[in-house]
Amino acid sequence: MNKNVPAAAAAILAGGRRAAARLLSRAEAGDEAIINDLRALYRAGGHARIIGFTGPPGAGKSTLVDRLVTELRTKGERVAVIAVDPSSPFSGGAVLGDRVRMGRHASDEGVLIRSMAARGILGGLAPATGDAVTILDAMRFDTIVIETVGVGQSELDILAHADIVILLQTALGGDGVQTVKAGILEIADVLVVNKADTQGSDKMVRYLTEMAAHAAPRPDGWVPPVLAAQAVNGAGLDLLCDAIGAFFVHRAARPEVDLARRRRQVRARVLALTDAALRRLLLQRGDAGLERRIDDIIARISDPHDLARLLSQRGLK
Repeated sequence: MNKNVPAAAAAILAGGRRAAARLLSRAEAGDEAIINDLRALYRAGGHARIIGFTGPPGAGKSTLVDRLVTELRTKGERVAVIAVDPSSPFSGGAVLGDRVRMGRHASDEGVLIRSMAARGILGGLAPATGDAVTILDAMRFDTIVIETVGVGQSELDILAHADIVILLQTALGGDGVQTVKAGILEIADVLVVNKADTQGSDKMVRYLTEMAAHAAPRPDGWVPPVLAAQAVNGAGLDLLCDAIGAFFVHRAARPEVDLARRRRQVRARVLALTDAALRRLLLQRGDAGLERRIDDIIARISDPHDLARLLSQRGLK
């Protein structure tokens, strides 16, 4: 092992699940002392395929993810799941825990399930999701599944992490027009109408199929398939697995498009980390005159843009 690799990172690279759990907790807590570990782990990663599941609350994301994990394990894959949950209004932690979710996988050494709190972030993901992906990828899981919190119209953050995005809808999810208004249809690589035995599901499948067919052509030429499924009994899971496999084959045949997508993801990640670092720096430094400057803005002597520019300049020095 490289002597320059920090101890925690070295333990994780050796497959240490306890070390990974501790580092994941520290990442969620925003511990800056782990940055060197994350740097080492990122450089050792790049192995896992990242599958994102998004969609409105109650669409059955957790049930379908549970079924997919079981299917991938039958193929010998090692699978990690990042399940982003609503934040507790009291503790800020995840309301649902990994011991509650997908309990039948708890004793499987080939599966690691981690619940993370969204902490009020509207993008459907926890702030430390990117760090969690880095940690789990370095452990050489074959597949990492990210399940968003299910906030409906604001889940675009999944694009910054997932290689493929699965969007779940149901006939019970309201007017299909709302799906288009949300703009969320554009981020989906595969569309799944879950609870296909409920009334109106056929109509939803036809509607989404028509929308996907008439959407603006994607740079990669991929037309998102629309599948019907019943996650509760596994119906349609084989079609989903086939669609996921077909997407990765399609993408591998177009390396220039694949690179462009990865560049967008890395750019978004770097900008997010830069924003977070600048915020921390400004809060740590403090500013005795900040309140006075805020009063100047309220009095219209100054303006928010001017103060933001001043603070960013100070942060960069």
